[in-house]
This record gives sequence, structure tokens and C-alpha cells, in this order.
Amino acid sequence: MQTPNTERTFRQSLLAMLGICFVIMMVALDQTIVATALPTIVAELHGFELYAWVSTAYLLASVVTIPIFGRLGDYYGRRPFVVVAIVTFTLASILCGMANSMLLLVLARALQGIGGGMLVGTAFACIPDLFPDSKVRLQWQVMLSAAFGIANAIGPSIGGLLTHYVSWRAVFFVNIPVGLLSVFFVSRYLPRIKPQHSSKIRLDWLGALLITLFLGSLQLSVEWLPAQGLSLAVLATLIICIITGVLAWRQEANNEHAMLPFALFRDPALAALFRLSLLMGFTMFAILSYAPLLLQGGFHLSASQAGMLITPLVVCITFASIINGRVVPHLPRPEAMLYVGFGLLLICVLGMMLISPHTSHALVITLMVSGGLGLGFIMPNLTIFVQETCPRKDLGISTALLQSLRMIGGMLSTALVGSILTWRYGHEIQQRFADQTAIANLMHDPQVLVNPEAQQMAITQINQMGFDGLALIEQARAILSHAIQSSQWLGVAAILFAFWCLRRIPRIQFKSKAPA
Repeated sequence: MQTPNTERTFRQSLLAMLGICFVIMMVALDQTIVATALPTIVAELHGFELYAWVSTAYLLASVVTIPIFGRLGDYYGRRPFVVVAIVTFTLASILCGMANSMLLLVLARALQGIGGGMLVGTAFACIPDLFPDSKVRLQWQVMLSAAFGIANAIGPSIGGLLTHYVSWRAVFFVNIPVGLLSVFFVSRYLPRIKPQHSSKIRLDWLGALLITLFLGSLQLSVEWLPAQGLSLAVLATLIICIITGVLAWRQEANNEHAMLPFALFRDPALAALFRLSLLMGFTMFAILSYAPLLLQGGFHLSASQAGMLITPLVVCITFASIINGRVVPHLPRPEAMLYVGFGLLLICVLGMMLISPHTSHALVITLMVSGGLGLGFIMPNLTIFVQETCPRKDLGISTALLQSLRMIGGMLSTALVGSILTWRYGHEIQQRFADQTAIANLMHDPQVLVNPEAQQMAITQINQMGFDGLALIEQARAILSHAIQSSQWLGVAAILFAFWCLRRIPRIQFKSKAPA
């Protein structure tokens, strides 16, 4: 058993960090390559009605486990949970690759989400255990950003190559070597640091159940809202979400052993940082989810061209994190980097709203670089600032909450921006082709503008009706571009609100060593 202040050599620290980097890379790689292979998976397993649940099951399981295992790591130490999570995630990946039906795949993805939530809830909080000195920690955290950036940059390409030349099952089996490397490095080199508690630990399982129901119903309502609107099922999940949220608040508010200490939200500085994580996740997913659709469906670029234009955004997150680790420790007001980050992110979102099919690719790349630099100046600093501000006993749960809120922000962004985009596009298509119902029905799904085969079929059918199919497709592209760009006002509003939240953050002063 080691204590947080045990001195470690550079080699020991490097090997421990490599283990955590493999963990982060495994989770990030899985999320990106599965999305690429999903259409092929559905075509083979024949279960289109469960298409969305391949992603939803993973997100649902991970969102509800992140805060719970973040708190358990505070109580019992993090290394055992990291090892169990890696094993769970790897075994679930094998089950996903062996699935012979969509239902089994969805169940295996839910198990994989539990492992992923355990990893995110505990792995990030290992960093302050390893490096109590904030300035040292900020420099080592560059490795995490690099692992995350590399996984996101190569994930789609690996997913496409494996699906095309091997099998979609290989997409899941690729986690096996990464999982084995993670287990080796974590179990061998990550020190066992168990926190000391002055009183006996009692687990608040009722609070954990209420938190699970609250986050689960929130996830489901956000997933179902764009497709179903305010249907009976959506209203029911929203009611459950509100009721369980209130009950969870009452259960945890004055509980000494709360699974989710709501007292953290009463701290103005922590509350502001949590809000910033939510807003950053909202804006980031508004860009990552809909920039490819804008470039492919709206501007008629190929998937490879769109990928080349968006890749600088992911790469620059890593590059900015490296710069950030060098600059922030020497700033008199480190929180100023958050202003720079959100400013660059605002330039990216506003630029997306103004570009057109005639905009040069160099300018589009510049906008993506701006967004990537902004995110690279925001993400590592939010983690460091939260870890500096929260009490030592709440380090794990605070770090886990930060990650959970970023994911929830992404969920809300995908649902709200998607709903506005779908409504605007469908409404303008109906108006434009009010006299040609058959053409409006062909254009109603924007995927026809992305899928070359479906697009060619639509053009052929329109030509047979006596209209110029190619010209009408171009009109639909203009309508889709306008719908996507107008929905990005939500991202602008989120960033402006983030600037208001930044005023609530007090001056950050890095501690040279861990508190007692």
C-alpha cells in the first residue's frame, strides 16, 4: 500500500501513465470505430429497429456508472476498479464480436458501457493521486490528451478498413490487445493508493439507485425526443426523470456518506466549472455531430474529403494540450486560458454558420484548427481546476462528475440540435415542394444527400417525373445547409453563457503538494 506522497521515479510515473493512456485510448477507439462499422453490422444481423440501441445501451450504462464508481474509488482506492473495468470492457468486446443477433449485441454493448463508465469514473482521478503537484500534473496530463486525440484521429479509418477488408467483428476484437496491455501496465505499475477515512464507510445504495434511475431516464428521454417528439413514452420518462431527480437530491443533500455529494454544487467555483463542462460538451458535440453532415450532405463532399477537413480539429486538441501544459503553470491567472479556449471555439462555431460550398478548404481547415485549439485549452484545464478546488475526499467523484456532465452536454446537444435541424429541414422541404408531394417525400430524409446510391435513385425517379433531378437535389442541399447552420445558434448561445459562468471562477492557485 502506497500513500499519495510516495516519491516515484520518472520511469515508474511514465509506466503508470502508459497504463492509464491505454485505458483512455481503448474507450475512445471503441466509440469511434464502432460508429463506422454500424451500418454494416445492421445489414448483416437484420435488426434495424435496434440500430440506435447499439449506441444508446453503451451510453446509458456508462453515464449511470461514472459517478457511482467515481465515489467508490474515493472510498476504496482506484486501482482495483480500473483493473476490473478493463477486464469487463475487454470481455464485453469479445461478446460483441461474437454476437449473432442485434439483441445480443445490444446486451453486450450495455456490459461494455458498464466497463467504460467504470474506467472513465476512476482512471482520470488516478492522475492527482500520482502527481499531487498541480504544475507537474498539468504536464503529465498531455499524455492523456495525446492518447485521446490519436484514438479519435485513427478510429474511423481503422473501423472502415477492418470492416471492409476483414469483418465488422474485428472492430470489437481490436480491443483485446489494447485491453491486455492496459491490464499489464495498470496492475504492475499503477500504485495502490487507498484514501484514509476518519469514520466507518457506509455505502448509500438507495442514493445510487435513485441516481441510476435519474440519469437513465434522462438519457432515454434525450435519445427518444428527436425521433418521437413529446410522445407518451417520452413524457413518461421525463416525469420519472424529474421525480427521481428530486428524490435523489433529498436523499443526498444531507447524507454524510452520499454517493453523489450535492454539496459540491453549492460551492460557487465548482458549480461554475461543472456548468462549463456541460456547455463545452454541448458545443463540442454540436460541431462533431453535424459538421460531417454539413460538408457531405450540404456541400456535396465525399466522406474522405470531409474527414480530411475535420481531422485537424481532433489533432489540434492534442497540440493545444501540449502548449497548455507548458504555458498555464507560468500564468498569474491560469483561468485566463479558459477565456482563450471558449473564444477560439466561438470563432469555429460562427465560421461554420457562415461558410458555403464555395468556401476554400484552407479556410474550413483554419476554422477546425480554431475549434481544436479551443477544446485543447478547455478540457485539461477544467479537470485540473476541479481537482484543485474540490476537497481531497471528493476528488474521484468531482472528476467523474466533470466527465459525466460533458457526456450529458453532448446528449442534450445531439437531441436539441437534431430536433431543430430535422424540423427546419422537413418544414422547408415541404414548403419548397408543396406542389410536388412525391418529390417532397423523396427528399424528406437528408440521408439521401449523403448516400450516393440513394441519391442516384432519387435523381432517376425525379427525372422520370419530368423534372431536373440534379437541380432539385442541389436545392435540397441548400435547404439542409441552411438548417444545419441555423441550428448552430444553440452552440453560440452555450458559449456566450460559458463566458458568463467564467466570471464565477475565483483565482486559481496551484498547490505544490497534496493536502493532508
